[in-house]
Amino acid sequence: MTAHVIVLANEKGGTGKSTTAVHIGVALALAGQRTALIDLDSRQRTSTRYLENRWNHSQRHGLTLAAPDVVVVADGEDAVPELALRLDQASAVDFIVIDSPGRDSDLARAAMSRADTLVTPINDSFVDFDLIGEVDGDTFEVKKPSFYAELVWQARTRRAREEGRPMDWVVLRNRLSALDARNKQRVGAALETLSRRIGFRVLPGLSERVIYREFFPRGLTLLDRAALTDFSLSHVAARNELRALIAGLNLPGGVEMAA
Repeated sequence: MTAHVIVLANEKGGTGKSTTAVHIGVALALAGQRTALIDLDSRQRTSTRYLENRWNHSQRHGLTLAAPDVVVVADGEDAVPELALRLDQASAVDFIVIDSPGRDSDLARAAMSRADTLVTPINDSFVDFDLIGEVDGDTFEVKKPSFYAELVWQARTRRAREEGRPMDWVVLRNRLSALDARNKQRVGAALETLSRRIGFRVLPGLSERVIYREFFPRGLTLLDRAALTDFSLSHVAARNELRALIAGLNLPGGVEMAA
């Protein structure tokens, strides 16, 4: 059995990529799926440190917290072969979540080429939209795909030609404003236009909530209801967002979050 590979990739930082990767990995582990997480950002190691914090917190408080196995692949001349070896030999897991570095590199491109599901989180602004498409400054109409979209297109085409397998590309609109502001509408319209042109799906992601930043030192997630002593209405709303995100990924086996 071949593991389903989910790659979180974006060449810009601060989009919630690692937070999303950890939440997806924990959701899969809690659903009983054998899951591994590969952290390709050996400098920041955000997802790795998140899961280390999770293990330390569970030890201090006598908790049992499900989590994916995590490994770091350091960038360098042997990184691409190492990643390929780990993916080719991953027969003991159902899912592999890859947290890519927030920059272009041979390693990031190699990860993208192996994605069954490619997830690109972007903040809901034209600053981040510029990564995948260019718009007219007066009308906000989409002029053409940007460099990153072209990279994805090449990877998808090569994968389909060489392996005969599709790549599902999902763009996550993270930090969505609760207000139906004009910018939100314009970004949404531009994403809809570009998605029809180059073939990605758009999902609402994680809102700008303080709780995500507060979770990190303890390694907790929205899924750890029993471990959250201060569970509130804000947590409920954020948990519903995450549930919708996981369902929208359309992962094999019908993976869903527990209620």
